[in-house]
Amino acid sequence: MKTIHFSMAAALLFSLPLMAQKAKDEDAIKAVIERETKAYFNIDYQTWMDSWSHVPYAYWSYADTAGINAYVGWKAIETGFADYFVTSRPAFIEVDRTWEDLRIYKNGAYARFRQSVITDGRRGPEQTEIRVLEKGRKEKQWKIILVGVLKK
Repeated sequence: MKTIHFSMAAALLFSLPLMAQKAKDEDAIKAVIERETKAYFNIDYQTWMDSWSHVPYAYWSYADTAGINAYVGWKAIETGFADYFVTSRPAFIEVDRTWEDLRIYKNGAYARFRQSVITDGRRGPEQTEIRVLEKGRKEKQWKIILVGVLKK
């Protein structure tokens, strides 16, 4: 009986740091996603760039009733958004986001959420978004490698 109690106590003690690390990673992942979104609408190019991992397998896509737009690889993403960050003006927005799924796989993560962007008090259409992130080996920070947006 003592062995069972000891085993349960040991398991609990070992699992607490793991649960704390998971919560810390979830908070960090959500913060990166929120920072990237805010930087995009505030036309903060440096912060937006810093939210991404600059890798050849990065991917960005947007689909709505008018069609699909996609960029494959960081160079294509950077080039594809260059005009946006030069010609656009900051939009002070609020984001109403509902987290639907967040999974962490060692140094990778998958997040899915629904969001509406509220600009000048007007709510935009709800869209479903997906992010895939990696935690860098050197800097140990979460960075985005995939954005997928489905706008209804």
